[in-house]
Amino acid sequence: MPMYLFAIFASFVVNMIFIIPFINFLYKNKLQRAQQKTKDPFNKPTPIFDLYNNHKKGTPVGGGILIILTTIFIFTIFLSVVSLTTKTIFTNFPSMFSEIKILFFTFISFAILGIYDDLNKIFFWKEKHFFGLRIRHKLILEIILAVIISYWLFHDLKIDIINIPFLGVFNLSYFYIVFSTFVIVAFANAVNITDGLDGLASGILMIALICFWIISRSILDVPTSLFIAAWLGGLLAFLYFNIYPARIFLGDSGALAFGATFAVIGLILGKPFTLLIIGAIFVVEIFTSFMQLFSKKILKKKLFFVSPFHLWLQHKGWEEPKIVMRFWLISIIFGIFGLMIAFMK
Repeated sequence: MPMYLFAIFASFVVNMIFIIPFINFLYKNKLQRAQQKTKDPFNKPTPIFDLYNNHKKGTPVGGGILIILTTIFIFTIFLSVVSLTTKTIFTNFPSMFSEIKILFFTFISFAILGIYDDLNKIFFWKEKHFFGLRIRHKLILEIILAVIISYWLFHDLKIDIINIPFLGVFNLSYFYIVFSTFVIVAFANAVNITDGLDGLASGILMIALICFWIISRSILDVPTSLFIAAWLGGLLAFLYFNIYPARIFLGDSGALAFGATFAVIGLILGKPFTLLIIGAIFVVEIFTSFMQLFSKKILKKKLFFVSPFHLWLQHKGWEEPKIVMRFWLISIIFGIFGLMIAFMK
């Protein structure tokens, strides 16, 4: 246990040392949120979203990149130390390197896709007809990455079942690849959608990761436990600068990578149902957004006045810090409930 706590502390210290120079670097290179008139996937303007977000113009974007780099660095160091000092600790984990490969690939590949998206928004590549991918093209790339990850989960880690409490264990065989692909893409976009208020996505994710860290420790999954510990330290440091009023944002580079990796951790631990409970806020956020788009496309009218859910609360008059704090509290309750379900025999 001390090793994991030290990994969290070390990651926090490293991120606190580098985050202010990193923010200055983003300012210097003009990697800041640009004021723009956003559009939905149907190319329709979203004036309500702009009303509540354009005052954040100029805030640096890309905080997720620093966390990704430091997490990989801290994780690699601590894993090396553990391997050298306790040579037999991994004898019960023949799939250790497959786990690390999957976690690193998810973290890095979705981050690269997110970096492109951030640069696209900052420098308006679409308006300049310069490397401007449409939303459906980005979704296709997300699916391709998720299929690769899902295949590794199925082939390398031999995961092909889901356990639904009170109903039993279901063997999905090759259909597991389809299932996990959907989960990964859904959570990647869910965290991205939730990252609309200062401290919202990062705070909820931190609470959810603590829950999965407890689960991973209970089954002695050393690589995943260490990875989460290194990640948590970075999130803690980032959250200090991300709470209202935010001095830095995750950006799509962080949100997409964090959402996809969060889903992958739930799948690696064999807890996809628990993933839905612990990540309930993310589920609500993407569900309201999806239903809104579905209603616009099929029914030709809005199902909600505005989506996602946190934006609707803003429009109803809730102040931003109030929404964030209450969502954090709700996440804690769902986290406790999710842990209870996860440990049920």
